[in-house]
Amino acid sequence: MEGLISGGVLPPGSKLPATRELARALGTNRATVTTAYDMLVAEGWTRAHVGQGTFVAERGAAGATAPVAASPVTTLAVDWEAACSRGARRLAADARRREGFEAATGADGRLISFVGTTPDPTLFPTEAFRRALNRVIKREGSLLLQYNPVAGYPALRRYLAAWLVRHGIEAPEEEVLVVNGSQQGLDLIARLLIDPGDAVVLEQPTYPGAIQTFGAAQAQILPLPIGADGLRVEALAALLDRHRPKLLYCQPSGQNPTGLSLDPATRRALLELCARHGLPVVEDGFGGPADAERGHLPLRALDRHGLVIHLGTFSKILFPGLRLGWMVVPRPLVEPLSSIKQLADLSTSALLQAALTHFCAQRRLERHARTVRAEYARRRAALLRALARHLPRGVAWTTPDESGFSLLVTLPEGLDAAALLPRAVERGVAYMPGRFFFVGDQGERTLRLAFASLSAPRIEDGVRRLAEVLQEAVRRRRPRVAGPRAALPLV
Repeated sequence: MEGLISGGVLPPGSKLPATRELARALGTNRATVTTAYDMLVAEGWTRAHVGQGTFVAERGAAGATAPVAASPVTTLAVDWEAACSRGARRLAADARRREGFEAATGADGRLISFVGTTPDPTLFPTEAFRRALNRVIKREGSLLLQYNPVAGYPALRRYLAAWLVRHGIEAPEEEVLVVNGSQQGLDLIARLLIDPGDAVVLEQPTYPGAIQTFGAAQAQILPLPIGADGLRVEALAALLDRHRPKLLYCQPSGQNPTGLSLDPATRRALLELCARHGLPVVEDGFGGPADAERGHLPLRALDRHGLVIHLGTFSKILFPGLRLGWMVVPRPLVEPLSSIKQLADLSTSALLQAALTHFCAQRRLERHARTVRAEYARRRAALLRALARHLPRGVAWTTPDESGFSLLVTLPEGLDAAALLPRAVERGVAYMPGRFFFVGDQGERTLRLAFASLSAPRIEDGVRRLAEVLQEAVRRRRPRVAGPRAALPLV
């Protein structure tokens, strides 16, 4: 009705239909029409006379009630980017750096992608896990769909404590916490231990999630360049003579991105050095505790001083989509970490934890782990053969051990891996530029090749395509000069 009046369809002085008649015509309740008429009067569009009816008001005439004009309001637009914390702004900047890369490598399903350190989904024991889910829902569904203990489903914590003993880690179940993947565990550690400005030692190169997590916590990151055999204890000793960091984050087994693992003597020397300096160690288990089977015990298993926080995940040995991992922590940290986790998520999915517990209790985890590790070892060997066969001289790479999912390639001087990526994508192959694994503007000559999700024939084909791109780049850079391969692939 207001639109008819303001548009001049109903001129001033026009009488409106009686409320009863209009309600009947519209098929609505009379009270609704009466309320609408009252609002028109209140806003000055009409005037009502008892016994006569409701009429369109004379706009500006004496006695007419003019609509109340809205008071002018001064508005200030919020600068949401400026409102974000410095850590969040750094994360956003990293995301913008990745945008073009992700768009280039995710558009074509025919692309041979060495990008992600993900397991091969064709090897997933999907049907066995579905049966485990059905079983636990039938058995205790109403309990599993309620809130559950923040530290984890008790039966899974018991299983993990027993399972880890077989891999050298002896810890009571009270010191084993279940988390939403090891990434959440890393975030909880940063929240618990790091104040803005605290120094944290990270291997260089290292897992990008660690760089981002400690960067978001506003830590001062001290990069520790690693060598051809992994973390260099003597370099850490020199760094500790100059700084007093809050903690060391490292991946002693299957290091991402290099795939390198520390030998037993280096592991013990590292712990001795950290004990002398009272330096906490965050050990990222990454691919699972497989090294104990080959005599390479996790740092947590060798720790006699209560220095090590051990992180583990089912993402590489089972399903990434489960988002289930664990932490083995010193007893004094159990309560504060649980409190921080409760603030973050209240609890991890009890349904998934119960299904995983049932799955593992049938020894399916061990059988699946043996199967995939044997297959990944074949793919690792195929990648190393293909690199030696196809890549031009002057290109070097790390040699991952059996717990690694990737390796790091170092290009000759003058080549930039990120700049070459579009040409590689045109040839049908993609990789992860190495700069994402370095603190600051470094690593431009490096790239990561992840191999677990690719079959041996696709690995061979992908390396051949990559080699063509690198050979062209070497020729354009300067006349081809035959020479030895680089002895040290890390810079």
